Amino acid sequence: MPVPDTNNLNQIRQLRAFCHAAQTGSISKAAQRLKISQPAASLQIQALEKDLDTLLFERCGPKIRLTPAGELLLDMARPLVEGLARLPDNFSAKLGTVNTGSLDIASGEATLLYILPEIVNQFSSEYPQIDLKMHNVTGHDGMALLRADEVDFAVGSMIDVPDDLVYHPIYDYQPALIMCEDHPLASKKTVSLEDISPYGLVLPPRHLSTWSLLDLVFQQHNVPYNVVLEVGGWEVIKRYVEMGTGISIVTSICLRGNENLVVKPMDNYFPTRSYGVVYRRGKFLSPQAKQFLQMMDNDFFAKQTAPPKKRQSKSRSDDTLITSL
Repeated sequence: MPVPDTNNLNQIRQLRAFCHAAQTGSISKAAQRLKISQPAASLQIQALEKDLDTLLFERCGPKIRLTPAGELLLDMARPLVEGLARLPDNFSAKLGTVNTGSLDIASGEATLLYILPEIVNQFSSEYPQIDLKMHNVTGHDGMALLRADEVDFAVGSMIDVPDDLVYHPIYDYQPALIMCEDHPLASKKTVSLEDISPYGLVLPPRHLSTWSLLDLVFQQHNVPYNVVLEVGGWEVIKRYVEMGTGISIVTSICLRGNENLVVKPMDNYFPTRSYGVVYRRGKFLSPQAKQFLQMMDNDFFAKQTAPPKKRQSKSRSDDTLITSL
């Protein structure tokens, strides 16, 4: 049996340390991932810089930042490092046994409550040996997990798609006005923004894009609005609307049909919202991830999805992954 080239093995270790440091922005965090000491990780990166005769990181105390050469190397090295890490899983997949390994998915309350339960249940039943972890996070935190490769992908809703991410929409939901059954607007066949204006709204937290989109639409139509309660979670919002605290504009993802609510369509004013899969551009998807994605959409890998049209929004790009509502 041929003896592995020691130099190649050392370079692979160096590249792994470099990629993890680049992704986490910290040599100590890279060392934790690799289960080695911080000095060992630092020496591996220094040896790589010496071999390549270039500086890969700008060092400012404990903080590090990629140099242009480091960014170039990361683009080249990351597919190799990820491919080696996934080699056992890919080998099992080629043999037709995708039943081991781990799968990490970032999501938020709405997706966890209304979209994923049946899919998670099916996946767990078919692949009980796969360690499935669901990370309940907000949009900003979901972005951070994706970019640091802490999760395989995220499931949520996006309005604006950053250049380093890919968004694959799967489900569409309509905007709707909800109110208690004896509300003055309940008897109206259609409801306008002017009709809504006198009544108090129950809305999700102000920092989420749902609020920003609603504010934009009302401003575009020069219609004032009044918020009587700011609270997180569609189920909580529905409960307060049922009690008559106020009315709300929601996405139909949260409507199951058994609520004590009157529902009016609002698609004349607000856009349809899609929910789907978000992953880092160039991300190496494991066999476990591919199986889960195909359960969500049988044609996931057959479709050539065009980038969704960007809508105007006042929210920051890092908040447009709507995973908390």
